[in-house]
Amino acid sequence: MPTLSLSQIEDLAYRALCACGASDLQARPLAIATAATEAVGVASHGLAYIPIYGEHLRCGKVIGDAMPTVSQAGPALIRIDAAHGFAHAAIEAGFDALVAMARSQGIAGMVLHRSYNCGVLGYHTTRLAEAGLLAIGATNAPASIAPSGGTRPIVGTNPISMAVPGPDGLAFMIDQSASTIAKSEVMKHAREGKPIPLGWALDADGHPTEDPNTALKGGTMAPAGGYKGVGLALIVEILAAALSGATLGKDASPFSGPVGGPPATGQFFMAIDTATASGGAFDTRIADLMASVAEQDGARLPGQSRSSKARSAAVSGVDVAEATLSRIEGLMA
Repeated sequence: MPTLSLSQIEDLAYRALCACGASDLQARPLAIATAATEAVGVASHGLAYIPIYGEHLRCGKVIGDAMPTVSQAGPALIRIDAAHGFAHAAIEAGFDALVAMARSQGIAGMVLHRSYNCGVLGYHTTRLAEAGLLAIGATNAPASIAPSGGTRPIVGTNPISMAVPGPDGLAFMIDQSASTIAKSEVMKHAREGKPIPLGWALDADGHPTEDPNTALKGGTMAPAGGYKGVGLALIVEILAAALSGATLGKDASPFSGPVGGPPATGQFFMAIDTATASGGAFDTRIADLMASVAEQDGARLPGQSRSSKARSAAVSGVDVAEATLSRIEGLMA
């Protein structure tokens, strides 16, 4: 299995995206995020997703030369029309303004519509935390979770994330979907011809299944914590889709395959100046909270393994499957 440096991963992703029709504005932020995603060990959203991005550029589910439009919707609110381009480019277009607004107002929000899959949500909230802000993010997805008592999906896996700043950058980060497992993991098992663990997904009748294809074709994702997962998915749907004016998950085209037009889903971000909100007590409280976890043998905070992997990857690179590299090289042939 070849080992690539993070700069090589970024370059490979960038060249493949451009070969499929993405402009520099659209390709660069996504390529940077792809390398960062590989670094933290979330391979399902890293280079393995580039062939899907390429397919969607070529079939028109993503507009390769889209120009996101940023507008100030209120004293502390930014609204972005992603124009059916990649979410990463649209988020980048409003990022600096969101940071500046949160610092001046104490709290600020950003909503995006006519957007696309934003990859690992925690990547974006982490960037805000590294800028010294407490960050909350939410993104809706095509429907794959059924309501409690039902069998037809109405909401997506709908991730939500919080990244907590510390004196030296990121203190810790929470990033979780409303489903037991991210749908991309089921897709990965389907591509590799591997069964999925019971509890990940349900068949069309609402029964647990080990067949990823059964889950993906007519089945649903299992909500995390049963009805509580459904509730979390609905919260995200309201923040990322209803509030932003994006397409609801039940009406969005899939993030995989060429069927349907642009998904036109949405994102929501909130950035908070912790010193302003807490009167200066935030850093002390977070340090106390983290210490109470660290003093327990074997206990860890969410996201700690990702941070450890990122430090290692920066030095040693990342192992990438030959099959993944072959698929990406095929895009540039």
